[in-house]
Order: sequence, then structure tokens, then C-alpha cells
Amino acid sequence: MNAHNEQVTFYVYYRGTPGTRFNRDYYTNHHLPLCMDAWQQYGLLSCRAFYPAVDQEGTIAICESVYRDAAAAEAALNAPETAKVMADVVRYTDATPIRVRAQDAAF
Repeated sequence: MNAHNEQVTFYVYYRGTPGTRFNRDYYTNHHLPLCMDAWQQYGLLSCRAFYPAVDQEGTIAICESVYRDAAAAEAALNAPETAKVMADVVRYTDATPIRVRAQDAAF
């Protein structure tokens, strides 16, 4: 399998303080299923949310999204359904989502 056909992982994270509005229930139970509904047809394999165990300044939420390959990720992020996903952000947070493509590092 060449690098072009390997799974691609993106992390979307949100930074803030304990006072930053972030509705974990809505994010987990509505926004992530919305992402799956929108992008699974393009190759999104999974998405999972992670939250800090303690409220503190810094990272307040992380989403891990795994795509079939780089072409699937590009197709999903450029799909017409992406507008609906992005419009949903204001329903659960005032924080700005930051997207980072991960690179696997074996040891």
C-alpha cells in the first residue's frame, strides 16, 4: 500500500477557558453524528470526541476523524454537505475549531 492509500487522521481541537461555552452533550450526540452523516459517503471511517478530565484553560475538546485515505478526506472537506457541518458549530461553542492533519510516527 502506498502513502496515497493510507488512512488519514485529522484532529479538530478547541481552545478556551473553563468559562468558554462548549456543550459536550450536543457535540457528542448531535454534531459528531452530523459529521458522520455528511462525510461517511466520501470515506469518513470514524470520529470520536475527547475531553479533558479537569476543566482548565487550554484545550477544551478534541475530535479525531479518520478517513479512508487522503482523497477521501479532501472530497469530504470540499463536499456540499460541509457547509451544514460548519454552520452547526455555533450551536455548541463560541470557540473556533482548529483542524490539524496528523502524521503517524512509529517507534
